[in-house]
Amino acid sequence: MIRVLIVDDEPLARDTLRIVLETDPEISIVGSCSGADAPPIVAATKPEIMFLDIEMPKLGGFELVETIGPAAVPVVVFVTAHAQYAVKAFEVHALDYLLKPFDDRRLIDSLRRAKERLRDRDGRPIEDRILAMLEEREATTPVQRFVVRGRDNTVFVPAGDVDWFEAADDYVELHVGPTSHIVRERLADLEKRLDPKRFVRIHRSTIVNLDRVRASRPMFRGDAIVVLADGTELRLSRSRRGEFQRRLTGSPHPGDSSNAL
Repeated sequence: MIRVLIVDDEPLARDTLRIVLETDPEISIVGSCSGADAPPIVAATKPEIMFLDIEMPKLGGFELVETIGPAAVPVVVFVTAHAQYAVKAFEVHALDYLLKPFDDRRLIDSLRRAKERLRDRDGRPIEDRILAMLEEREATTPVQRFVVRGRDNTVFVPAGDVDWFEAADDYVELHVGPTSHIVRERLADLEKRLDPKRFVRIHRSTIVNLDRVRASRPMFRGDAIVVLADGTELRLSRSRRGEFQRRLTGSPHPGDSSNAL
């Protein structure tokens, strides 16, 4: 029996997939869940084929793949309602997908191809194709959420909820209101993945969410202090001051007396 996992945030969509897949005598459905619930189920059931929705709250399909690691990902049939970048990427990297709404014949064809890939030990490893697609996506799409793994649970932090980021050697601390989270990534690498319209680096160790900035005031030697909505004060280095003002206001800021924003 071939172990199949269905991951979709819509119960009706999961049921639709299950009803058709269960008609195949070679298939054993080992689980059916949303993206956020999937990581421990993948680890426990070790599916050989996974039907994976892309757009899901908390943890989307791409983020799930990144969370469990491409090397541990089974043969995947991606499910999407958006025929844009994702579909083109799937075709380029020879990955199968189902475009919602789909009919039974299209689903059965996808299952047949998934079985063939599962049995094809000489073809290009599926993890290589998925990794290539993720790298391509990462280069063009700002990070939407962070997956923070704790000892007892996993927390999903939307990028827009982060007030500011602080470097800590090979780690970055995400400050979200009164709480903070640690992710293993260098600040310079993270900066490349953030939305430049929303986040700006104000110091060698600090990136700030522009939506949280409420005021700034000058200090000595050209440095300044940036005040966030919750009262947090962060240092703005002289070398980054011009870029900060340009990004914040859309044009260079003259002078810089204490400015309410």
